[in-house]
Amino acid sequence: MLVGTPVSTISLNQLLAAFETWTLDSQDRYVVFRDVHGIIAARNNAQLDLAHQTADIVAPDGMPLVWALRAAGDGPVYRVCGPDVLPAVCQHGLSRGWRHYFYGGAEGVADLLAEALVKKYPNLKIAGTQCPPFRPLTPEEDEIACAKIRAAAPDFVWVGLGTPKQEIWMGQNKGRCGGATMLGVGAAFDFHANLVRRAPSWMQRSGLEWAYRLFTEPKRLWKRYLVMAPIFVVLAAHEIIRRRW
Repeated sequence: MLVGTPVSTISLNQLLAAFETWTLDSQDRYVVFRDVHGIIAARNNAQLDLAHQTADIVAPDGMPLVWALRAAGDGPVYRVCGPDVLPAVCQHGLSRGWRHYFYGGAEGVADLLAEALVKKYPNLKIAGTQCPPFRPLTPEEDEIACAKIRAAAPDFVWVGLGTPKQEIWMGQNKGRCGGATMLGVGAAFDFHANLVRRAPSWMQRSGLEWAYRLFTEPKRLWKRYLVMAPIFVVLAAHEIIRRRW
């Protein structure tokens, strides 16, 4: 638990092992890849907080979470982020016949993502794509979307709606996707569709990916990194002190 969110210390290899087990049954599950923005946003968003509490796994997407969990004494902690997990699962599932469905992104992005991944992994099985409208769906529209997913029978539904929409959508639709595992990966859609350049690897490893994203998208991300991040630092520091001393 970190600042009210049940963040796991799972590694990428452990996550892949869990997926091998999950694909053998018919239960819906979902995975949240959590960053500082999402943790702080959940403090004022009951639906997002509920989505965190009821997720099957909440993985630490950002290095600040990894550092905080390590400082709190949670043992080995690894960054497990959506843009890394997406290609890893695609590659890992090639010999297992895993089927992938892409739900989200701007108009046409899910199709571009599927095409890019098939080009990289020629034997990848694409179950389908959907690009829902930006506005909230009506209950009828949401049921139609879930019905399309069930009909396609995917093993994994990759959800790219952004926080908090994707987490809330997964939480509300768990049990309606035909036994698939849903994963909220947000910006991974644009990264792997080759529409947005991701930060260099050295920045990802050193915990500076946020700085790169802020520099490239300041109007959209300034509040996330310049307002929410300091709040997280204060809350996390208080929790670390309480837990360690």
